[in-house]
Amino acid sequence: MARAHPTTLLAVLIIAAIIYALVFYLPKPASDTDEKERDVDRSKTSHAQAVLHQHPKMPFGNLSTSPIINVMLCSDSNTLPGLIAAINSIRVNSKAHVRFYLVVDPDSVNHVKEWIEGSELNSIDYMLTAFNESWVKGKIPNQGAARKDLLTPLNFAKYYFPWIFPKITGRIVFIDSDAVVQGDVEELSRISMRTGDAAAFSDDCSTVSNRVGLHQHNYASYINFESEKIKKLGFNPMKCSFNTGIFVANISLWKERRITEKLDYWLSINNKENIFGTQKGGGSSGPPMMIVFYEKYSQLPPEWNVRHLGVTSGTKYSDEFVHSAKLLHWNGRYKPWGRISQHTMVWEKFYIHDPTGQYKIARKYGNI
Repeated sequence: MARAHPTTLLAVLIIAAIIYALVFYLPKPASDTDEKERDVDRSKTSHAQAVLHQHPKMPFGNLSTSPIINVMLCSDSNTLPGLIAAINSIRVNSKAHVRFYLVVDPDSVNHVKEWIEGSELNSIDYMLTAFNESWVKGKIPNQGAARKDLLTPLNFAKYYFPWIFPKITGRIVFIDSDAVVQGDVEELSRISMRTGDAAAFSDDCSTVSNRVGLHQHNYASYINFESEKIKKLGFNPMKCSFNTGIFVANISLWKERRITEKLDYWLSINNKENIFGTQKGGGSSGPPMMIVFYEKYSQLPPEWNVRHLGVTSGTKYSDEFVHSAKLLHWNGRYKPWGRISQHTMVWEKFYIHDPTGQYKIARKYGNI
């Protein structure tokens, strides 16, 4: 029997190794599906300008195991004083570790970072990013809103938190930038929610807040019930509305139910079919959430959204009541950083001066 020459064996082994490498290690050509998925991912992040700050005592590790309270706030350049006061109020009154997820307009990223790093907020744990405004381009209602400040891209950014921060798990608390927190936000984060509910809101009919509204608190004040799409849903037009400026979300259920995609759908078709925007309640970010969450949300405790502080410039609540509230919300046109507003002294104790000097808060007794 003939014996193979050693060089022949070596050559065979080399050829086998080359074939193995070609089959198992070279990257496969991308399929059309793979390429589309990558395009979607790129579309979600192409405009994000992420800046990450790590808390010095808590490494930014596994989000699913760290005992962290997730809080999201959004702001454009017009509401930055409110953003800062809201963050500080949470910092001062929270015992638990809070991680702030901050979303601002692209031009405000560096300003917010300087404001945080140059003040007593420099020890907070936060992620700061610019909102990808292309997601809402051409979708924001273009008619009917009494207040144009409600039609800015950042007012709709809360819809997209799973796209902006895809690694967050557990629950997330969303707080408008025109609010301050006087209680411990951990309590809000851990409220009891009905099994199967993806979010909790504060309705407009069962609390003291409904006494100072300027219109009826029902779905008909916000949504066009002449729309064929709304008629098919079988909604009751007299159903109580709810406030979308403060909410707690179960992130896994939000993703499972594709809430972001549903909100984006209703926002997208509105300009073509007038689903909302021309009613008394205006065309802000609330109506799509009312449609998607119709009879599918849990209740926030009333003390966690004492609102309408910005509806009028005059005082509607007693000082005792305001100080006992766990969250104060200046929804309405009269913001606490403006020249005319109510209970501004409560807000001012949480406000931090802008170290860059770009913002000055105007007051009758002088600028702050």
